[in-house]
Amino acid sequence: MKKSLLIISALCAVSSVYAQNDTIIDKIVIHPEVVVTGTRNAIDQRYLPLTVTQISNKDLAVNYNTSMIPSLTEQTPGLFSTSRGIIGYGVSTNSAGGIKVRGVGDGSRILVLIDGQPQFAGLMGHPIPDAYQTFMADKVEVLRGPSSLLYGSNAMGGVVNIVTREAVDGVKTEFMLSGGSYGTAELQGMARMKYGKFSAVLGANYQRTDGHRYNSGFEQISDFIKVGYQLSNNWKVSADLDLTYFDFNNPGPENAPLFDTQADILRGLASISATNNYGNTSGCIRFFYDWGHHEINDGHLWGQPEKDNLYMHDDFITGATIYQNFKPFSGSRITVGFDYQHFGGEAWNDFFNGDKKYLVEDHNQDEIAGYIDYNQQITKWMSADFGVRVDNHSQAGTEIIPQAGISFYTMNKDNIKLLVSKGFRNPNIREMYMFPPQNDNLEPERMMNYEVSYAKTLRRLSFGANVYYIKGDNLINTVPRTEGQGMINMNTGEFENYGFELTATYTIRAWKFDANYSYLHMDTPVTGAPESKTFFAAQYSRGKITARISEQSVSGLYITTGNNAETEEYNLVNANFAYNILPTIRLFVKGENLLGEKYQTYQGFYMPKATFMGGICIEL
Repeated sequence: MKKSLLIISALCAVSSVYAQNDTIIDKIVIHPEVVVTGTRNAIDQRYLPLTVTQISNKDLAVNYNTSMIPSLTEQTPGLFSTSRGIIGYGVSTNSAGGIKVRGVGDGSRILVLIDGQPQFAGLMGHPIPDAYQTFMADKVEVLRGPSSLLYGSNAMGGVVNIVTREAVDGVKTEFMLSGGSYGTAELQGMARMKYGKFSAVLGANYQRTDGHRYNSGFEQISDFIKVGYQLSNNWKVSADLDLTYFDFNNPGPENAPLFDTQADILRGLASISATNNYGNTSGCIRFFYDWGHHEINDGHLWGQPEKDNLYMHDDFITGATIYQNFKPFSGSRITVGFDYQHFGGEAWNDFFNGDKKYLVEDHNQDEIAGYIDYNQQITKWMSADFGVRVDNHSQAGTEIIPQAGISFYTMNKDNIKLLVSKGFRNPNIREMYMFPPQNDNLEPERMMNYEVSYAKTLRRLSFGANVYYIKGDNLINTVPRTEGQGMINMNTGEFENYGFELTATYTIRAWKFDANYSYLHMDTPVTGAPESKTFFAAQYSRGKITARISEQSVSGLYITTGNNAETEEYNLVNANFAYNILPTIRLFVKGENLLGEKYQTYQGFYMPKATFMGGICIEL
């Protein structure tokens, strides 16, 4: 914490010196950031009471990772994701990639969206982290805190919205090929085009590794297609398809290695939408379908018999999203929306000897909701935002979700926000119907978030700070049955989290510095949420050369909880160097964990020590 405060204080001090020299900074212009995730409508971030982190494609790709999750963890204060290897997160037992924001997450408490469309497994309710590839994203917007007003269940702890790449006039193509430690190889390509009223974005990605442990290989193929057609000045139709297939081995914890583990996962996401924009009113109608097919062998311990079956399931989410924004008078914006989801699937055990499959579960559910969000500019320096959502789940019943906030902004580019918001999560099908300790009488989880934030933008420096308090109840925990026969899922959990987050970005000539810090106190500790996380990066770009070094420090990360709780702390140093041999061709090398730290973010899965990659990027 002291290190982070010193860094940010130094940046502020240097900024104050350069702010007095107009000959140095008169060519730098900072434009207000526009976000869409918190409103379903492009809006100046200053007027939105929610705390939003925006990460552009350029910043996502700055470390040359094909997965965007490492960049999200580094560049978003309060967000943390677990890892278990050089690439690949997996699903099922011992999977990683669980995202937490301010100590809330994993499972289905953080909602991931792709262009505003929900992306999670219909039976289990959790996101699929291996599906989130850097090449497909124009930017990512992270709402830090409850976002259930607009996005309903699963947005209890926050939202990660992946905004996909846009077409450009003519044709533009991008390729990246890299390879390095542990037989790791990555190849990705993207083509963007626009001719008249037609536009298209096509992308593909391949990656594989042997892994740094025995039986930890991973291989993945992903494809992304988005096409659009401008029907008129006011209407545009578009369709997209996102497919990813990956297979992986799970080595198990180092003190209890697994054998014969294998998983083959196919995930798909498709939608068709029509958007309109008439100036004072704009909106969207979208129909979507999200599906998956999983084949999993969880393996066995040494000396135990091999599995005699595969766990298999087919899951889906289908639904519609309709919303319209109105500006009935000056300084106002009203968003009215309707969401419908039908989701579920079938799970079974498929026996190797040809016996009849054993049905685990075949269940579907529905969720329907309506909401209204009203934003009003009250004066030249203040706006208010409030709204309510009514959400009905076919099993859990009806939930009312309010939200209210005020934003203050000045000509000196000070921005102060106050927010009160509610988050909730309906129990998923797995918790209610699949595997002991299932319980079909579960109720929704709930939490209230109270937050104050401050942000300021100068010509070279932008920084922000926010303080929050979270009170949650009705959390679903697995507890002993009252009659003493096994375990059962019950709404028994309560928690209080509070903390603060700091961010700063500073540029000077060819240098750019980024820093963030987050502190989290949990009265009921959970795994995968560090008490303290610090990130600092320095980047130099001049002529044909770009060099970057970054440092991430984590402490108070719970690996286990309870009477024998175990915590982890570590310090990671990463660096990369790139050289443009031609205007369109760039060579790069990168190293991660250069200090060779031995650390784990998931119990028993120690991460590799220093790893190295090199490759080439081509843009035509």
